[in-house]
Amino acid sequence: MAKSIIKNVNILTMNADKDIIENGVVILKDNLIHDIGNEDLLTKYLSDNIIDGKNGILIPGMINTHTHASMVVFRSLGDDVPNRLKRYIFPLEKKLVNKELVYLGAKYGIIEMLLGGVTTFTDMYFFEDEVARAAKELGVRGVLGETIINFSSPDSEEAYGGLDYCEWFIDKWKDDNLIIPAVAPHAPYTNDKHHLQLAGKLSEKYNVPIMMHVAEMGYEYDQCLEEYDMTPVQYLDSIGILSERFISAHSILVSDSDIDILAKRKVGISHNVGANSKGAKGVAPITKIYQKGMKLGLGTDGPMSGNTLDIVTQMSLVGKIHKLHNKDRSLFPASEILEMATIGGARVLNMDNEIGSIEIGKKADLVLFETDSINMQPLYDYYSVLVYSSNPSNVDTVIVDGKILVKNKQLVESNIMDKVKQQLKMIKNNILEISKEL
Repeated sequence: MAKSIIKNVNILTMNADKDIIENGVVILKDNLIHDIGNEDLLTKYLSDNIIDGKNGILIPGMINTHTHASMVVFRSLGDDVPNRLKRYIFPLEKKLVNKELVYLGAKYGIIEMLLGGVTTFTDMYFFEDEVARAAKELGVRGVLGETIINFSSPDSEEAYGGLDYCEWFIDKWKDDNLIIPAVAPHAPYTNDKHHLQLAGKLSEKYNVPIMMHVAEMGYEYDQCLEEYDMTPVQYLDSIGILSERFISAHSILVSDSDIDILAKRKVGISHNVGANSKGAKGVAPITKIYQKGMKLGLGTDGPMSGNTLDIVTQMSLVGKIHKLHNKDRSLFPASEILEMATIGGARVLNMDNEIGSIEIGKKADLVLFETDSINMQPLYDYYSVLVYSSNPSNVDTVIVDGKILVKNKQLVESNIMDKVKQQLKMIKNNILEISKEL
């Protein structure tokens, strides 16, 4: 007996050969992919739960390699404010962020991600334990890091209080099957050398990821040049914290020598094309990064920055922006973009032996796109339809760790959404009033 059988689907395995199995069948047992093949498997296995894919497209669960999910409660505020981070976001967080807001925002944000086919997300924020609680309750996979920053924050009266919180958080969640705790110094310009090195040692001690905004801001780049005569990447390398555990979010202002350093240290790169273009930060040189075979995935950044938490939207932007920026229509075929959204993201998190592709023995994290909607037809090229034609509303079924969390485009536990929406309405007016003062 199999736990679940998915039949009548076109499987984009995203394995090393990018094998496609048309009219395929996937067998799930416990929380793993037990078998993959054609219709012959239906005579070999039995199950009380058979999912008819109706000629849809089955892909590995998508991976959001960088976000701040709880900030969804602030979405659409200050979208056009210059220098928004220091002038608007930091003051807003100081006045409003608490445990309850982080938990509520995380729950809402995770729901949005699930409905858009994200099965694993990488998050950094304050009160990260509340994000972990929300993720665990909803059954999604999360790589979660507590923010470390050089001023008092919503969850610490002392500067750099996030370091102590991190160690406590890591110890609490280190053996969980869904939550991977991480260390998250905010950026080179909001952490001094000593505390960055302490963060690096913490990551090394517990063998957990360390994530940071890197080479994102013009003033960050200028500050590193002025103080150290080095680029941000060169500086971080000089103090010894770059490693294969390191997740570099953004990586826009990087030179060829910076890319060589990141490649040598096996750093994972989170490309946030939507947020970076909206924030007018620049276009990261991911053409060079991809061609060097580096670990490259996609992220949304926080929903204040990119206004969305789904990876489907990012895929289309990757293709269009980089083709335009490089004036080369042939760049990044759709299959390479889907690679970034799935197995590429898994590589960034050093989880590609567990998730990111549809292969026997891997975790059953799967997303089924329906192909009946008008925007999904005609269906000539599976990759192109997903990258350039689909949107989150085409996500029909989402499975994480073998459990069906989204079915027929709805959360299986639909009452959760109603509760979260009611709670969000209750705090909306308070957020709006305080934001007007900034």
